[in-house]
Amino acid sequence: MSSDLWSFSLATYARPGVEPACLQLQAAGANVCLLLCGLWLEQRGVACDEQRLEQLKTLVGPWDAEVVQPLRALRTQWKTLAEEDPVLKGLREQMKALELEAERHLLWQLEQVAQDWPRDDASASGEWLESLTGSAASPNRDALQVLRVAATGT
Repeated sequence: MSSDLWSFSLATYARPGVEPACLQLQAAGANVCLLLCGLWLEQRGVACDEQRLEQLKTLVGPWDAEVVQPLRALRTQWKTLAEEDPVLKGLREQMKALELEAERHLLWQLEQVAQDWPRDDASASGEWLESLTGSAASPNRDALQVLRVAATGT
């Protein structure tokens, strides 16, 4: 298992089925960085509680809304035009790299918050994913299972 959240996230995301599962959950309103953090915490045996959940969500909210989402929206908006315009295609790739760097920073921030939470807690029950997915959890249980299976192989 990767010790830092970024390495864990890259290794997990690269596993078969994870990217479509993440995109499905993202389309349902879940934050992929939060989900990857939740998987990481589950793998570390960190107990899930309301205070910790709130800490993570509070951290993610502004950064996601003010940095990641605007970059993603612009990149998505340029998709069709970039297919025919090589300059715009290059700019879109740069935008994608910025979006990824913003997500990397967010994952680093999440790791900093959670780094000292006790690990291998006997009361840890693996509730992170469902708790962080919220209302998107129920109709997307298969996607959550794909993530859990993939995380056990990292």
